[in-house]
Amino acid sequence: MSRLYLIFFLGLFSTQVSAQVKLKKLVDFADEQYKNGDYYYALEYYKQALDRDSTSLELMWKYAETQRAYKNYVDAADYYARVYARDQGILYPESLLYLALMEKQTGAYENAFETMKSAKRNFAEDKTTYRYKKSAQEVEALAWVLNHLNDSSDIDTSIFRLPESVNSMNSEFAHTVHEKKLLFSSLRADSISDINEEVYSKTYKTKLYTSEIKNGIFEENKKITSLESKKLNSGNGSFSSDGKRFYFSMCSDIGYSYSCKILVANFENGEWSKIDTLNEIINEPGKNTTMPFIANLKGEQVLFFASNRSGTKGGMDIWMATEKEGSFIKPINCSKINSLDDELSPWFDNVTNRLYFSSSWHHGFGGQDIFYSDFEKDFSVPKNAGIPINSPANDQYFFKYNDTIYLSSNRIGSYYSKNPTCCSDIYASFPKENITVFKLPIKLYFENDQPNDKTWDTISTVNYEESYILYEKKFPIYIDEVGGNYSEDLASRKRNELNDFFEKEVRKGYLDLEVFKTSLLKELLKGSKITIHLKGFASPLAKTDYNVNLTKRRISSITKYFRECNEGIFKDYIDGVAQNGGLVTFSFAPFGEYLANQETSDDYKDQRNSVYSREASIERKIEIEKIEINKNKTVFPLFCKIPVIDFGKIKKGQSLKGSFTIESSLNDDLKIQLLNTDANFNFEITKIKSISKDYYKINFVYIPQQESGLVNKLLFLKLQDFEEQLELFITAEIID
Repeated sequence: MSRLYLIFFLGLFSTQVSAQVKLKKLVDFADEQYKNGDYYYALEYYKQALDRDSTSLELMWKYAETQRAYKNYVDAADYYARVYARDQGILYPESLLYLALMEKQTGAYENAFETMKSAKRNFAEDKTTYRYKKSAQEVEALAWVLNHLNDSSDIDTSIFRLPESVNSMNSEFAHTVHEKKLLFSSLRADSISDINEEVYSKTYKTKLYTSEIKNGIFEENKKITSLESKKLNSGNGSFSSDGKRFYFSMCSDIGYSYSCKILVANFENGEWSKIDTLNEIINEPGKNTTMPFIANLKGEQVLFFASNRSGTKGGMDIWMATEKEGSFIKPINCSKINSLDDELSPWFDNVTNRLYFSSSWHHGFGGQDIFYSDFEKDFSVPKNAGIPINSPANDQYFFKYNDTIYLSSNRIGSYYSKNPTCCSDIYASFPKENITVFKLPIKLYFENDQPNDKTWDTISTVNYEESYILYEKKFPIYIDEVGGNYSEDLASRKRNELNDFFEKEVRKGYLDLEVFKTSLLKELLKGSKITIHLKGFASPLAKTDYNVNLTKRRISSITKYFRECNEGIFKDYIDGVAQNGGLVTFSFAPFGEYLANQETSDDYKDQRNSVYSREASIERKIEIEKIEINKNKTVFPLFCKIPVIDFGKIKKGQSLKGSFTIESSLNDDLKIQLLNTDANFNFEITKIKSISKDYYKINFVYIPQQESGLVNKLLFLKLQDFEEQLELFITAEIID
């Protein structure tokens, strides 16, 4: 063997060993993240490992399992199918069962039915196993689904997602309404950074929140700090009949598993106190006990809860314990409603003696469905609550308050950042005769540099509907272009992502706008005065100051749309001449690119990523963020036509000097309070009288302290005796 060949051989061997070491490190790290329940990062590293070894059956299986845990049903189904195609159920016999379940949770019921029948046949050799019993049950359930897709629910209603004042990009779960406040739990970021990124602490846990309900509007949420723990998750709240005791869960979590106990806290005069754990009669040591609900059953106070305590049929069961002399006696298994799978989130209707709960076993449309069982001497056979209460995804935490229905679901339409079904939101159904429903926020998307491209104008000559129609016509071009010069697999994924975005976001936004108009007109006919708050955004492509003007054109197209739609039905309300006194005003904030993801390409030569990609497309939008309704004559008197001052590019250390003009509808001297100031922000408020109306000047000097990048400072104007506040923005880009 020549020396040169030997050196080459040893070098090649060393490279192969190094590659294997790197692959092992990727897999080990992914395994660790999966074990810890960090499925997003587990997926990232499993994917990197698959890129190095795409033939590994074990890696495919781990990737599928993680996608299932992450509730990404589409991708999980794809990889379970790949595993079964290679393995035929030899090493991974559950692959066909899980494939069928993922198909079911995407709503592909006919495919799921056929796949599940095959899974049942594969497990038929041993009919005592869980996997056979599960597949047999699901065959029956899917046959039932195919026969009941067009059935109407016993609850004649439509389901609406609650606004961003309640829901976030992470998971929210509704628990109860008490003293006109929605109480819920949320797994969300601790704060938002200056570049609009979520900031998580090391104690990233589920916590309890409230949102006050005023005139059908859910106010900004507040965290219940008295009931939070740095090391544990808190949630699942229910008040006693007299409202003086609050039962909730505290849970430790390891990956996909939770270990919970039920606690009780006193609640009087808005204060929490005397937090204690229920005794071991309820919290059986070493078991998971959670989701308490207090009900009145035949004149007695009863605690319903979910637990895998001794005597369970399988997974989590629903249990009930009666209160005697101030303590709960030994719980009883609600055996007729429990199964081999999980039964969760019990809620008892004291009026109808009906228990609602969620289960993944009975005849359902998705993963966890909401069922009900009537109680007389015992519980009746569970019945499915039907569509639209249930969906192909997970539906839980059903409860009623007065005539309003609440539930939590990770169905399509929930807020998300990475995966459309990753996270649950709180949904509600409001009584149509009592309240006007506004489904917010509404996100309206635009084609690149539209409307009115290649101009610095701030006023649009086309309305949003016209712009949307043009976007629809050009969308096939976007689909073709986004694939670019990618490999076949990557191009296909990019096109699918963009198509999914257009279907679930762009078209959905337009349809949501139609629903919004109906609600808006209904409220205006009552003589209400309504302010519609708009926020505008652009992708990083083009200059910063150009993008601000582009955003103003987009906002202008929205206001123009409302003025012109339905033969001008809103025109008199916008002009302030409606005979019944109804009024529509607009408040807007054109952010341009300042809140865009700065990792999105801004290279004009790379239009595949800067124009046609999903990442760029998702930034080009207007949000109808919220509305304010005032049915009385007294409305918030302050208004700013230009609430955003953009300084463009500035040098480090440069002072930002400017002024806001604030109009006032009152002649009184107002005590205006400017909030969210800091030591580097100086201002002076002066009142100026004119013939038509009074207005105020806010002169300011602000010195940014950061070294470089985008600056976005938010200010609030408040008035005594008004809950509303006026938002003002200062934006700039610091360059070296």
